[in-house]
Amino acid sequence: MKFSVAEIAEVTGAEVVHSADMDEYFSICTDSRIITPEDIYLPLRGERFDGHSFINNVVESGCRGYFVDKNHVLSDYKKTDFVLRVDDTLSAYLKIASFGKDRVKPLTVGVTGSSGKTTVKEMVSCVLSKKAKTHKSLLNHNNEIGLCQTLLSLEGDEKFLVVEMGMRGLGEIDLLAKYARPDIAVINNIGTAHIGRLGSVENIAKAKCEITNYLSKDGLLIACENDFIKKYSKTENIVFYNSKSYDILSMDEDSIEFVYKDRNYKLNVSGEYNVLNAIAAIEVGVACGLGYEEIVCGLREYTPIEKRGSRIELKNGAMLINDCYNANPDSMKASLSTFLSTYNNRKKVLVLGDMGELGEHEEFYHREAGRLIRNYDVDYLVVIGELSKFISEEAGVKNTKCFSAGDIDNVVSFLKNIVDKDSVVLFKASRVMKLEEIIKKLVEE
Repeated sequence: MKFSVAEIAEVTGAEVVHSADMDEYFSICTDSRIITPEDIYLPLRGERFDGHSFINNVVESGCRGYFVDKNHVLSDYKKTDFVLRVDDTLSAYLKIASFGKDRVKPLTVGVTGSSGKTTVKEMVSCVLSKKAKTHKSLLNHNNEIGLCQTLLSLEGDEKFLVVEMGMRGLGEIDLLAKYARPDIAVINNIGTAHIGRLGSVENIAKAKCEITNYLSKDGLLIACENDFIKKYSKTENIVFYNSKSYDILSMDEDSIEFVYKDRNYKLNVSGEYNVLNAIAAIEVGVACGLGYEEIVCGLREYTPIEKRGSRIELKNGAMLINDCYNANPDSMKASLSTFLSTYNNRKKVLVLGDMGELGEHEEFYHREAGRLIRNYDVDYLVVIGELSKFISEEAGVKNTKCFSAGDIDNVVSFLKNIVDKDSVVLFKASRVMKLEEIIKKLVEE
C-alpha cells in the first residue's frame, strides 16, 4: 500500500524536513535489510535495538526518505530527499496503518481471548472467505507492529478483515482497538494466561474487554459467557455462548461433529475445546450475513497451523502432535484432555515443558496439570524445565514411566529409544522452552 508524502505528513502530523515532491507515492518499510528506493524507512525502537541506528545504512542503499523521532538529532544522519520528524515512530506507524484501512473500509473482526485466539482467527477467516475476499493477521502478528503490518498489506478489494489482538497487560488491547476499530469483537475465553502479570482473572477480563472500547454504536461483541465480560464490556450488544450451547454427535482423532442451535457442523480436527472456537466463527458468519452452507463449508476447510495441534508422521509410523507454540493453564488442560481421551489404542507419550508468566501461581498450575494426567492411562511422561517437575510429582501413577530431561538433546535421545509405529507424542509448553527443536531433530533423524 502506497501513500503520498503529503498524506503521510498530514496523517502523522510530521514535520517535513528538506524539500521533496509531496505528491510522490511511497510504501512504508520498517526493515532496513529489504529497503528500496520506493520505500520510506520507519525506524522502530525495540528491547534490543533501535531502528534509528540503521538510517545511514538505508540512505546509502538508495532510500530517499525516512522518519526520525524527537529524541534523535537530525544532524547524526545523512541527508536524503526528505525526512519526516515525528514525536514517536510507532505512533506514526499506527496512524498510517489505520489510514490505510480506512481506504479499503473492510468489515473488521477483532479476536482476542486467553487461549485459542489464533485458532478462532483462522476459523473466522475460513468462514468469511466463503462469502467474499478476506484478509487476516499473519501467523501470530497480534501486537502493535503486527497490526500495522496486517493493515498495510491490504490489497484494496477485501470485504472482510480479521485481526488477532494479544496482550500482556492492561491498555495494550485498547491501543490495538483504537487503530483497528473492529465492527465485531470476539472474546473467545477468559482464562489464566498472563495471570502473573495481571494478578487476577478479573483483571485479565478487564484487559480483554478493552477490545470493545472502540466498537461503533451498532458494533457487536461475540463472547464465551463470563460475568466479568458483562461487567467490563463497553457494549450491551452481546451474543453469548457457553459449554451448554452445543451437543457432541461424534468425536475421534480426526474430526468432531456437533449440533449448535439445531444445526449440524463438522470440524476436521479433534478436541472438544475446538467446538467453542467454531461457535465463535459461526456467530461471526451469521452476523456478516453468511448462509448455513457457507459457514459449514468454511469450518470444514479449517486446518491447524504449525505448532498449534498440527500432526507430523515420522518415517517409522509414530505420530507427533506439535502443540508447542505456547501454553497457559487453560490451553494445557484442553490439550491434555483431548489427547488423553482420544488416542486410546496407541502408546501415549507426553512431552511437557514449563508454562510461563504465572507468577506466584506457577507451582499450583503445574501441579494441576499433573493431577489431570493422573486420571488417564499414559505410557510415558517426559518433562523438561524447572517448573515441570511439579507436573511429574502430581502425575506419578502406577503404569506411567516418568523421565525428567536436563535439556533438549536428552529428550531427543530418550524419545528415539521408546517411540515406535504405535506411538503418539504430544508436545506442549510455553514458547521459551523451544520444544519445536525436539520435533525438528526427530523428523531429521
